[in-house]
Amino acid sequence: MKLQPLHTLLAILVSTSLLVQAEIPVKSGDKVAFLGDSITAAGNGGPGGYCQLIGSALAANGVKIEIIGAGISGHKSNQMLERLERDVLSKKPQWMTLSCGVNDVWHGDKGVPLEDYKKNITSIVDKAHAAGIKVVILTSTMITEDQANPNNQKLATYNDFLRSLATEKKCLLADLNADMQAALAEATKTQPKPAGKNILTTDGVHMAFPGNVMMAIGVLKGFGLNAAELTKAKEAWLDIPNTNPVKVQASLTQRQAQQLEKVAAARKTNMNDMLNDEFNKLLQSFMKSGGQ
Repeated sequence: MKLQPLHTLLAILVSTSLLVQAEIPVKSGDKVAFLGDSITAAGNGGPGGYCQLIGSALAANGVKIEIIGAGISGHKSNQMLERLERDVLSKKPQWMTLSCGVNDVWHGDKGVPLEDYKKNITSIVDKAHAAGIKVVILTSTMITEDQANPNNQKLATYNDFLRSLATEKKCLLADLNADMQAALAEATKTQPKPAGKNILTTDGVHMAFPGNVMMAIGVLKGFGLNAAELTKAKEAWLDIPNTNPVKVQASLTQRQAQQLEKVAAARKTNMNDMLNDEFNKLLQSFMKSGGQ
């Protein structure tokens, strides 16, 4: 038998290893609890929120999960610890994502000092682990889309702790703060940020759809999804309704308005709802025809 040279064998081993994809650790039927503040509450508030995007992304890859929403507006680490049993542990999920830190810093004197934050977060993770729940730690996203902001400089120390805790406790990590900074830097390469405008958020903190996508991708990477699986997810997201609202304006004469109101009344609706329905039908027809 002819022996293969060492470099050939190594090449075969490397190419073979690239064909073997790591399994997604989340399995169909798993419950995933999303513990957090208003960013997480909004992330489960509609199909374009990051929690729901994660669910649809996993479904596109053959993994159907049950989402447990556990985000409450304004909540800090001490409040999340207090309600952990009620909102997460009692639901018996297999997984929990933990998004906490923005309000601990943003609320200033009414926030949570770093040392207390460390104790609260560590206790949350320990209690989850004791209940057999696997934890994904999310670093906190930015407070305004300006890293030089004093709040973001303070938040950096909280996030440094989260990274070290994830290593210590063997938790999966989604470094969303780093992802957000990178996404903003990339966006401003092609188009400078307009004064007073945000790119990923609605108000500098709470996510617009692009920010929710950024968060979802970060968590999915934390779950170990590869490039092909993320591509499937992004393709599925393209068809989610109501994620890119548009405004269509039309000026009518009084006669046109009266005629349309009569038609709407006959259909037992109002003129605006009727026109929206007709626009959606036209849009669907336009898309099916390939824009012809």
